[in-house]
Amino acid sequence: MTFRVSYIFPVLSSLLLTGCSVSRYLPANESLYIGAEVKMMPDSNVAAKVAKTVKAELEPILRPKPNKVILGFPYKVWMYYFLGEPKKEKSFKGWFRKKFGEPPVFASKRTVTTNSLVITGYLNNEGYFRSNAAGELMEKKRLAKAIYTVGLRKRYTIKSVEFVTKDTSVFSKNLKLTQKNTLLKEGQPYRLSVIEEERSRIERDLKKHGFYYFRPDYLIVKADTNLSNYQTNLSVELKPNTTQLALKTYFIQNIYVISDDGRLKKDTLAGITGRRGSIRVIDAAQAYRPRIFYDAIGFRRGTLYNSELHDVSLSRLINLKNFKFVKNQFELLPRSDSALLDVYYYLTPLKKKTLRAEISAVTKSNNLTGSQIGLTWLNRNLFRSAEQLRLNANVGLDVQLGGRSINKNVSNFYRTSFEAELSFPRFVLPFYRVRPERNQTLPKTTLTTGFERLTQQGLYTQTSVKLNWGYSWRKNTEIEHSFLPIALNVVQPSNISPALVDSIFSTNATLQDIQRYFRILENRLILGAQYNITYTPTPRPLSKNSFVMLGGIDIAGNIAGLFSKKGDNVREVFGVPYEQYARFDAEVRYYRNISPKLRWANRILTGVGIPYGNSLSLPQFKQYFAGGTNGIRAFRARTLGPGSYQQGPLTSSIFGNASFGDIRLEANSELRWRISQYFEGAMFADAGNIWMYRDFDDSFYPPEDNAVFTNEFYKQIAVGGGLGLRIVTPFVLLRFDLAVPFRKPWLPENERWVFNQFAPRSKPWRKENLVLNIAVGYSF
Repeated sequence: MTFRVSYIFPVLSSLLLTGCSVSRYLPANESLYIGAEVKMMPDSNVAAKVAKTVKAELEPILRPKPNKVILGFPYKVWMYYFLGEPKKEKSFKGWFRKKFGEPPVFASKRTVTTNSLVITGYLNNEGYFRSNAAGELMEKKRLAKAIYTVGLRKRYTIKSVEFVTKDTSVFSKNLKLTQKNTLLKEGQPYRLSVIEEERSRIERDLKKHGFYYFRPDYLIVKADTNLSNYQTNLSVELKPNTTQLALKTYFIQNIYVISDDGRLKKDTLAGITGRRGSIRVIDAAQAYRPRIFYDAIGFRRGTLYNSELHDVSLSRLINLKNFKFVKNQFELLPRSDSALLDVYYYLTPLKKKTLRAEISAVTKSNNLTGSQIGLTWLNRNLFRSAEQLRLNANVGLDVQLGGRSINKNVSNFYRTSFEAELSFPRFVLPFYRVRPERNQTLPKTTLTTGFERLTQQGLYTQTSVKLNWGYSWRKNTEIEHSFLPIALNVVQPSNISPALVDSIFSTNATLQDIQRYFRILENRLILGAQYNITYTPTPRPLSKNSFVMLGGIDIAGNIAGLFSKKGDNVREVFGVPYEQYARFDAEVRYYRNISPKLRWANRILTGVGIPYGNSLSLPQFKQYFAGGTNGIRAFRARTLGPGSYQQGPLTSSIFGNASFGDIRLEANSELRWRISQYFEGAMFADAGNIWMYRDFDDSFYPPEDNAVFTNEFYKQIAVGGGLGLRIVTPFVLLRFDLAVPFRKPWLPENERWVFNQFAPRSKPWRKENLVLNIAVGYSF
């Protein structure tokens, strides 16, 4: 406090007292511009709320922006003059002056006049016709402020919309057909931005029907404002000087694919190396089969030009991930009475084979510090049809650096894994043929095999082998499907040590510890199928809202049941018990752009796993967990639930944070605001928990833990929130979220809200309750 009184206040006082000293640096007859004020003078028929909204819209468009100040003192201008002109612009003084100083913004009557015209133009564009604005400069002690007085009239609305055509030509008929999807709605306010978007929409619609050379500038929207009751009639018309090229429909003639350095040579077209249908391929290295281009390019000889098919074809070629650059060009066929276009695709291939190495490090909430080394080898175009073979090998180590453990080696983990993925840009099915007009992207078939070995030093080793065969496809830009008819996973334990047995059956062991031990000893087989769907609707033009919906079904045990035999109390395939369950997931994300710099993001997650037959619960890696950087951020990952249950110290020391459940409910809400080009702030709240579908034997979880989902689930909801900072770069978004719990479900029921326990100055409280989440990308 002594420091604050002795130093901070005198410094601020001296700055205020010397504020006028900035004026002595200003050139003669110049005043420092300190900002603007908008005064609204609305007509009697304009609501006060409308006038307030318009005022808020006008203030950001005024220019120039005044210099930055602290308590009214233009500190950056003072620094600019105090440092003076550097002898060399690239010197330290020059850099310091540019970084911390700021040249003065001078007041100008010309600027005030320009801003008055800008305000008037803005009001007319927004439908406040016959409004006016006038500005003046108020100067005092070489400081000037702009005052703008706005006479606001009532806003005009749209009374009627008409698409005017003067003949019965093909173009006129197509123009008339676009009216059914018009953005100009009767009763809506007149807005120039909507009219501009309407012209672009009409262009897109016409280009879907062959009008390749049509442009939005060929349309004019006339507004008749000579009406009473502040209404206007709009008529959409074709400009009289529109070129005839824009009014014709065009058909595709020749289609060329040129795979070389991306440049068309004079003699290139004479070197055609392959054909497929109407697709002509020029590929000197003959690296690609023509079939892949026939599947990717939707155009065929004689088909009508379609802008959607144009975009889709480019998207397919890019998503093959075999080409560094994909360029497209249309050329009007010379000396042709009919409207014909030749199409050229120029492709620059990527390197066929690449090798990448990655080294990563991570610190976990269970006092484990880990590192991992990974190698990825990629072979593109393996069978000359844009297939990709990806081989991944990883070696990792997690070491216990702090916290309590059973012995010095008990919490050290070693991980080795290998995965091979072969993907085909098509459905590998004998009865399927790609139909270009019906698929937004090329379908994808993926075969994945993997092997993983996890060793907890001194305790046990667990080996996992998987095999997946699946398909993914996108019919349009909004809906994406993925289907795995075969999802096989075999888990086998080995090297169970006496140390694990001794620790499990110690006097401190709980029923939960013993149950986990027996599950570690079991061989398990998962043979099932999965289906997932993602729905991302395209936001309406000028809409501030957007949302995403995701859903999934995961079923295991049905196919295995066809080959199973009865074992000891369980059914087995090749002597291995198999899992039986059905899991259903759903997620909804909603976003609202409140302003250009403020966004509200929300998410709801639900998941239900139903074990049956051989399974008492879902397999652990199929179960849900709560907490962590992408979940309820006020709680560390895998430390919540199920229900009111709190994991004991023995379980934590052996298995780490290992709270899992069969049912999940979670909701997140986050307000994000842009601070600057590279920084973004956030304020968030998260709530939710996990539960078991049923207890293993009605005694695994004590009744008071409420671990099983019931109609009183809301009593076990955990709540937390906090503040976040994001560092935004062109390549990655680094996220820091500092969160604290608001409600702890394991406490007695009437003590779960913990606002009254906040003690930020207490080191033990901070250690237990402050959770810093560091991650890459948004959590949702």
